[in-house]
Amino acid sequence: CGNQIGNAFWSTMSKEHKLASDGKFAGNKDDPNDAQRLDKIDVYFKDAGNLRFVPRAALVDLEPGSLDVIKASDMGKMFKPDNFVFGASGAGNNWAKGHYTEGAELIDEVVDVIRKEAESCDCPQGFQITHSLGGGTGSGLGTLLLMKIRDNYPDRITATFSVYPSPKVSDVVVEPYNATLSIHQLLENSDETFVIDNEALFSISHNVLKQKEPKYADLNW
Repeated sequence: CGNQIGNAFWSTMSKEHKLASDGKFAGNKDDPNDAQRLDKIDVYFKDAGNLRFVPRAALVDLEPGSLDVIKASDMGKMFKPDNFVFGASGAGNNWAKGHYTEGAELIDEVVDVIRKEAESCDCPQGFQITHSLGGGTGSGLGTLLLMKIRDNYPDRITATFSVYPSPKVSDVVVEPYNATLSIHQLLENSDETFVIDNEALFSISHNVLKQKEPKYADLNW
């Protein structure tokens, strides 16, 4: 879920900066508006040469499925292949597996990717994490990663975009437990947490925007 939201975010950012799906700048650098886009582009993107840009992103999961989907998508060519970090077995919707066992085995590799990305910045201002709190990976590994970022970069801003479980849009019985265990960590280590509630988004789409059958693409928009 977090990787899908992240993918939607990077898709929006690449459109805002006129980047093609392979990261090439599609605008005209002599145009004043496009020149301004290029001037601000290094906030979220790193210049790989020849006006090709790579997102400053690490994509993490405990199973390869969702990352394979992103790799195969139009946006897949834009990301740095080394920044895809995934396990093999998944967390089985279990916070403890994501935080203490499966996630703990993967965390050093993730922190290493983040360190390299931070070192390539002139002046990193902060970190953004998109994750869900209902499953095992986003809640367990997500909060473990947040803890590591807080330890390694105590003076940087950490912002999380956290999808909270909703009773009507729920598919796993243990979602409230995973969320409860995660909220404590978010309160402790996050500077800003943006609560994303699918049920609330569905009701806005249905009742305010009068959409008959809103899809996730409508909610992410």
